[in-house]
Amino acid sequence: MGNFVNLTSADGFTAPAWVAVPEGPVRGAIVVLQEIFGVNSHIQAVADRFAARGYVAVAPSMFARVQADVNLGYTSQDMGSGMALKAATEALPAPGAMAEVQAAIVHAAAISGGKVGIVGFCWGGLMTWRAACTLPGLSAAVSYYGGGITSDEEVARQPKCPVMAHFARLDHWIPVDGAEAFGRAHPEVQLHFYDADHGFNCDQRGSYDEASAMKARDRSLAFFDQHLA
Repeated sequence: MGNFVNLTSADGFTAPAWVAVPEGPVRGAIVVLQEIFGVNSHIQAVADRFAARGYVAVAPSMFARVQADVNLGYTSQDMGSGMALKAATEALPAPGAMAEVQAAIVHAAAISGGKVGIVGFCWGGLMTWRAACTLPGLSAAVSYYGGGITSDEEVARQPKCPVMAHFARLDHWIPVDGAEAFGRAHPEVQLHFYDADHGFNCDQRGSYDEASAMKARDRSLAFFDQHLA
């Protein structure tokens, strides 16, 4: 359903983004932020499913400034490569990859003509939280197991739009007590916990949990339907 197009950020840097457009009426747009594995087949499928639901979906390549065309799987070697790419991207001078997120928001608004939401997974979940707190043009944000979101620096941020956050109770990257502390600091954020592990939404990972993924999907869609209408 989707295809790659080139988007130009405010500083003139051009990076690809996977863009999926509904075949029927458009109800708004959703920016989809990748895990540390790039805009791979899973992220493309997530975007395509949002398009099937009636949302323009834009998934920017957030590693483009450090390496082009990143498309990793989920092996231990892929994990190592993704962690290195994440570290290199996070080390870029500000705004770094957030420039690509902003370009995706602008593009999504332009081609949908409606409100824009954002959703992200793992590192993308963290970047979703940052975007909700710092970038203009968003009407709703959904973070899935955002690694690092419970740090003092991130907890200190204040969202500019409604936020929903999904956490996994068996997640060794994000302990439950840290997620609960994040919730206490941000009672305005809708938190949901699942008896699953990190990455439970991705059906290409061993940690995939279909029941949790479907419950989180339904909650996320209802949240977007409410705030992007």
